[in-house]
Amino acid sequence: MRILLIKPKARLDTVLGLERFERLEPLELGYLAAVVPENNPVCVLDLRLYRWPDAVLRRTLRRFKPNLLGFTAYSHEASEVKRLASLAKQLMPRIRVVIGGHHATVAPHDCNIPCIDYIIRGEGCHPFKVLITSIGHSDKPLSDRFPNILRTGEHFNEDAAASWPQYPEPATLPTPRRDLWNLNHYYCVWVNENPSHLQPLFPRVAMVRTSYGCKMNCSFCIVPKLSGGVHQPRPANAVAEELARIVPKYVYFSDDENFIDEAYGYELAEAIEQRGVTKRYFAWTRATTILRSPDLLKRWKEIGLDGVFVGFEFASNEELSATHKGGTISHNERAHEKLRDLGIACHAAFMVRPEYGREDFARLREYVREMPPAQFSFTVCTPSPGTEDYERIQSSIWVNNAYDLHDCMHPLMPTKLPLREFGELIAQQLEEAGRKNPIRVAKPLMRPWELIRVIRTEKKYARAFRELYRDYPRELWDWSGW
Repeated sequence: MRILLIKPKARLDTVLGLERFERLEPLELGYLAAVVPENNPVCVLDLRLYRWPDAVLRRTLRRFKPNLLGFTAYSHEASEVKRLASLAKQLMPRIRVVIGGHHATVAPHDCNIPCIDYIIRGEGCHPFKVLITSIGHSDKPLSDRFPNILRTGEHFNEDAAASWPQYPEPATLPTPRRDLWNLNHYYCVWVNENPSHLQPLFPRVAMVRTSYGCKMNCSFCIVPKLSGGVHQPRPANAVAEELARIVPKYVYFSDDENFIDEAYGYELAEAIEQRGVTKRYFAWTRATTILRSPDLLKRWKEIGLDGVFVGFEFASNEELSATHKGGTISHNERAHEKLRDLGIACHAAFMVRPEYGREDFARLREYVREMPPAQFSFTVCTPSPGTEDYERIQSSIWVNNAYDLHDCMHPLMPTKLPLREFGELIAQQLEEAGRKNPIRVAKPLMRPWELIRVIRTEKKYARAFRELYRDYPRELWDWSGW
């Protein structure tokens, strides 16, 4: 069996703009490829790399002649994947098509269409291996024997689709196949609290997973549902061995929360040091974790931690409480100061709400102005399908296919301000906050071509928000329902 695994190219300018800051490895496809038996040729096609993805897909289908086509997709990519699957079926009617990833997990009914044959939900390695070995050997629906695999059409299993897939034991995860893509295509804008002269701003970056799941219960996040509120780490030695084999010096951890398990954090740091790994790291963590385990962060700083992503989310305790964030403004501010004391850069992530008016944007802008230097990002508070928050807002969603705009940068509910103004205010916030990046504040010597690249990237990303209204029906561009 010849297997082609595909990462789709996004169609929204907001996502394409964000990709100019970071384009990370198609790690999920590397995991799937790692479980394919050796006698089955496998190819990874990352359509994000191409200007004309349809032409590239046609050419690859013609040359590689796959028997099985596998797609991964977030919700905002689902329509694009369906279109590509239909195109593949037209060109190769006998090809089998399988979809997995976030969207297939949280919205399997949306994937139950004729041009898709199989749906894989949750962690895909074992189900994908089962699928490969089972195709053509049984007429019995796979979902009857393995609930994380759904067949579409008349065999679609409603009971299996209604239950959440279970996470497997982390030790069973294989080492992803990074040999199936060119590492030079993947990067992330890198931030330091104390940047050095001529340091790379867009280094080549590898992506590594040390755990999955989260113990928290933020109301807009699907992770607690999928993980049952449990954080499960991989064996520390296995992670250290994977890091030792990675070529890039810079590593972006893909975990939902890297340091929430303090004992494991120390164990992994020790394993990395004993293995002699010397790399630079960027991780995700929480303000409460930083305050609870500052010595752990200090330990990681010693072995190469440069920066962390912290979900500040909002500038008021009322909003934090409403989303069950489990922290306060004081937690955020003290965690930020602790990171600065440790010499670890902070990526402070905020969200705006559709109901924000001019005074709310002004309040957020003023709050950010008073903050110490940080790398900032701003998204729109968008609950994930499958959460109670999403169920609550469904009756208020003002577009026909909310999945098409589910990139956490498009409001799904009517905005208090006209869409043009709403997007303009986000763009202004991005531009102003960009001046507080530690690199901008410290003003180290920078490579001229990278400086030009940063400026262009920031402008195009802000422009995507200014033109965000164009992604909606024309009658909504200047409409306000408040």
